[in-house]
Amino acid sequence: MKLPAPSSLFFVIVFVLLFSGTPSTSRVRQSVTPSGTKTRIAIIGLDHDHVWGLLKDIAGEPDADLIAIADPHPELVSKAKAQVSATVKFYSDYVRMLDEAKPEAAIVTTANDRHLEILRECAKRHIHYSTEKPMATNAADAREMERLASQAGIKLMVNYWNAWVAASHDLFHAVKSGQVGPVQRIIVQYGHRGPKEIGVSQYFADWLYDPVKNGGGAIMDFGCYGAEWALWLKGRPTRVYATATTLKVEQRNKVDDEATIVLDYPDATVTIQASWNWPYSKSHVEVFGPKGSLTAGRDYLFFRSAAQRGASTTPYGEPVPLNSLPGGTSNPISYFVRSIRDDKAIEDPVSARLNVQAMEILDAARESARTGRAQELTE
Repeated sequence: MKLPAPSSLFFVIVFVLLFSGTPSTSRVRQSVTPSGTKTRIAIIGLDHDHVWGLLKDIAGEPDADLIAIADPHPELVSKAKAQVSATVKFYSDYVRMLDEAKPEAAIVTTANDRHLEILRECAKRHIHYSTEKPMATNAADAREMERLASQAGIKLMVNYWNAWVAASHDLFHAVKSGQVGPVQRIIVQYGHRGPKEIGVSQYFADWLYDPVKNGGGAIMDFGCYGAEWALWLKGRPTRVYATATTLKVEQRNKVDDEATIVLDYPDATVTIQASWNWPYSKSHVEVFGPKGSLTAGRDYLFFRSAAQRGASTTPYGEPVPLNSLPGGTSNPISYFVRSIRDDKAIEDPVSARLNVQAMEILDAARESARTGRAQELTE
C-alpha cells in the first residue's frame, strides 16, 4: 500500500502545542487504543456472503473482540451463533446495537445501497467503519460517506480481497519502480460464472440481482475492481466509455451480467472486463509499458521483458517470486484494527479518497452504457 509521507517533527510539535486540549467543532480525534485492551468490533448484516470469511479473520486477530452482530434474519443468526463465542450479543436492529453494545468499530456486510445510511449512524457515535466493496451505489453517496467520516474523525475503509495478497502489492511496487516503464495499457479481467452458478446464498442473491440494492450487476460487482486497479496504478482517467448487457436472458435478471469499461488517459488506456459469464473465475490484471509487461492474479506474478525474444515459460513471461506481506496487512481485519489502534490513515487502494473516485468511474460507466456515449470525467 502507498504509505503517507512522513511528517515534519517541527510541525507536529507546533500542532500539539497550539491545539492540545482544544476540541475541534468539526472533527473528533480518535485516541490510540491503550495497550492490553482489545478493539471492540460489531458486525452489521449477515446477508453478504463475505461475512463468513471476515468472522474467521476476526477470530484470528488477537487484538479484536467481536462483541455484537446485528441482522434480522433468524436463519443467518443461527448460522452465525454456531461460529462465534457465546459472549457475542445478537440484535435485529443495528442502531440499538450501536447504542447498547457501544463498539469501537463496525464491519458492514449488507446490500450496497445501505452503506451511507449505516455510515451516518456510525459517524454520529464516532464508530470506525469498514464496508465491503464497492463503497456505495453511486458517487454522491460515496462523497457524503467520506465527508461524514472526516467530520466525525473516524476511519473509513472499503474492503477488496485483492488488497491483502502479495501479488497485488508486488505488482504495484514493480510498476511504481518503473519496471515496465511508463504505463501505457492496463487490462483487468475480473468475474466468475455468475452468482447463481457459483452457489451464493439466496440472501446474497436477493440483492446482488437487484438494480437498486446493488446498483447494477457485473458492472458494479466486478467493475469496481477495474476502477480500483486503474486508480491505484495510473490515477484518475479523463474519459469513460462502457457497454453493459445481459447474456443470460433465460434467467430474466434485472441487471447486467456482462460489462466492458474503457478508461482513457492522455497517455494510456485501461480496459476492464467485468463478467458473470466467465467459464471459470477470473482475477487477472496485466500492465504494459515500453519495457515489458507484468501480470498478476491471486497468487502469481509474471514479468515479460520487451527485450525477450522467442519462447517463454508462459505466455506472460517468467514467474516472479512473491514477497511476504508485512504483519497486519494480510487480511482486512488485521489492517483495520492496526489502523484504529495506532491511529494510522487508511491507505490506497482501500481508502475513502480512492473509492470515491472509483464510484465516479462507475457512475460514468453506467451512464455511458445507458446512452451509448463516452463520459468526460471532471476533477
